[in-house]
Amino acid sequence: MTQTVKRIDPAARIAVLILALLIAGCNSIGPVSVTRDRFDYNTAISRSWKEQTLLNIVKLRYADMPLFVEVASIVSGYTLESTLSLSGTKSNSILDNSLTLGGSGKFVDRPTITYVPITGAKFNKSVMTPIPPGAILFLMQSGWPADMILPLTVDSANGLRSQAMSGVNQRAGDADYYRVIELIRQIQLAGGIGMRIKKADQLEGTTIMFFQRESLSPETQEARQELFELLGLQPELREVPVNYGLIAEGDNEIVFLTRSMLGIMSKLAIGIDVPAQDIADGRTIPTLESTGSKIAVKKLMNIEHSVEKPDNAFVAAKYRDHWFWVDDRDFDSKRAFTFLMILFSLTETGGREGLPLVTIPAS
Repeated sequence: MTQTVKRIDPAARIAVLILALLIAGCNSIGPVSVTRDRFDYNTAISRSWKEQTLLNIVKLRYADMPLFVEVASIVSGYTLESTLSLSGTKSNSILDNSLTLGGSGKFVDRPTITYVPITGAKFNKSVMTPIPPGAILFLMQSGWPADMILPLTVDSANGLRSQAMSGVNQRAGDADYYRVIELIRQIQLAGGIGMRIKKADQLEGTTIMFFQRESLSPETQEARQELFELLGLQPELREVPVNYGLIAEGDNEIVFLTRSMLGIMSKLAIGIDVPAQDIADGRTIPTLESTGSKIAVKKLMNIEHSVEKPDNAFVAAKYRDHWFWVDDRDFDSKRAFTFLMILFSLTETGGREGLPLVTIPAS
């Protein structure tokens, strides 16, 4: 019995191999897109958020209306289509053999980004409402330095007022206010201060600041004693409730008159170094520092300006004809700006549905 074996044309073999490779390669683009999309969108949102915040601070310096726009959602859909055609003819003559190979493909990236301006009740809650003292203290508990947090967020402590560089209430600030901050920072570095929430039955929790006595150096003990004297507290107290207000009701509590996010931004805005011509033209007002006042100005953040776009900017925003920016080599200003962004997150009132959502169907 004779068996006939049909030989496959080499060109057909090559065509089948190419077809198999194309099918395998186009099977899925999802996994390889995750890393790129996740970090690219993260970087873009972070950068735009910083630039928007800086721009709004600058706008406040010029009495311009700040506007906050959130990235509510991001939906990015990928579509990958490919087709491959293969046809051929074979005859008894080698010269009459023919093979036709064709293909086409289409890739579509169609992102949809939703922006939501913060207005109305949400603007009032997120931007206009004073930050709770408890939130400020627990940031300090997490390691943020008191001498950066408190001057930025607290206008007064037990009646001791901070500096005001603009408006009808310009003032130098009480020396004891800044001494209180120095002492709290000293005790913080020594590990002698902490915070916790104390709840009574059916009552809202109260933030408690507690001070250690044991295992503290004599210098820290003296700092604690001086702090209590400046705040008018009973010297034997170890746990002190911290509430919102201007004047304490007694000698057993600390009250902080905290600022809102708009108040914090306004305080930072008045410290911006602006072009002298803008002040001369009446576009903005001078600060205590620019008027030659003898009052010592305590800058919380250095925001510089230039005509050309800066090369070493941590964050930069253009307003009118100038660039305003925070130098990437100015660590203290960068840290203050980052802290401001964290405060924005703390005052966010929306639930999970308000967070940026990245949905990427890919196949």
